[in-house]
Amino acid sequence: MKTSRILFWVTLLTLLSVSILPAQGQSTSDAQQKAAGGTDSGEESQAEALQKAVQNPVASLISVPLQNNTNFGIGPYNRTQDVLNIQPVIPVRVAENWNLITRIIQPIVWQPYPNQTTGGEYGLGDMNPSFFLSPAKPGKLIWGGGPALVIPTATNDILGQGKLSLGPSVVLLAQPPHWTLGALINNVWSVAGSSSRPPVNQMLLQYFINYNMKHGWYTTIQPIITADWRASNGNVWTVPFGGGIGRIMKLGFQPVNLQAQFYGNAVYPKGTSPWSMRLQIAFLFPKLSPEEKKKLLEQQLKKIDQQPQSEKK
Repeated sequence: MKTSRILFWVTLLTLLSVSILPAQGQSTSDAQQKAAGGTDSGEESQAEALQKAVQNPVASLISVPLQNNTNFGIGPYNRTQDVLNIQPVIPVRVAENWNLITRIIQPIVWQPYPNQTTGGEYGLGDMNPSFFLSPAKPGKLIWGGGPALVIPTATNDILGQGKLSLGPSVVLLAQPPHWTLGALINNVWSVAGSSSRPPVNQMLLQYFINYNMKHGWYTTIQPIITADWRASNGNVWTVPFGGGIGRIMKLGFQPVNLQAQFYGNAVYPKGTSPWSMRLQIAFLFPKLSPEEKKKLLEQQLKKIDQQPQSEKK
């Protein structure tokens, strides 16, 4: 388990560091293009549009993020918890003016025994699907709303709550030039499940502030604030602060979104983690507009026309 976590961190940090090299090389290329009277404004605008879509939770963009959260310093023996979230986002046009965005989070959890120096449990945590109905053509204020659920899929009692929970979820955001500013909030209550497990009443609030730079780079602040309304006094809130960097780039032909973030918890329940690291790679599958499809077809036809007659046959 420790080896797999180390490999994940090393791989993602390596990808982030390697991605700096193309950015440095592009500055020379840009200067050469300008000197020759050329421009890459079309590619830059496409990259900026992809940045905006990636940072919009209700965008019409299929993505498959793999997000690894490492939570340090748990319990009296300073154990480390690891949560790998597999969280695909799938948008579907359900009417002419409406999209339904399905966001599913399936955690794979390493949970150490907090009162022991060794040992723990590894397996699936509770699945958390959310559904957002959102306008297909939003205005300056982008929004979406729908139900959020917690499904008791945990493979061990200490990896989940053992309750089926549901409640409302809402996201609001705006995207002025270079920025994405918004928040997502939900609250769920338990409605079924094991009678031996305590009831659930919890809130999640994630605000996000992204500043987009050239060549796909951006800075990001995305803390996840939670409140367990049934917890004892002093153990209700988890309030992190921090942030990180990210980049939209291509690995071969595949667009990806890489992120590295660090957070410290200003307030947190007794025995839980005071600070954490979040690493993510998201595989992106943008949809082509009719204009882009036409351009791609023209390019393919042009290549065919340029082939020798023997190759065409």
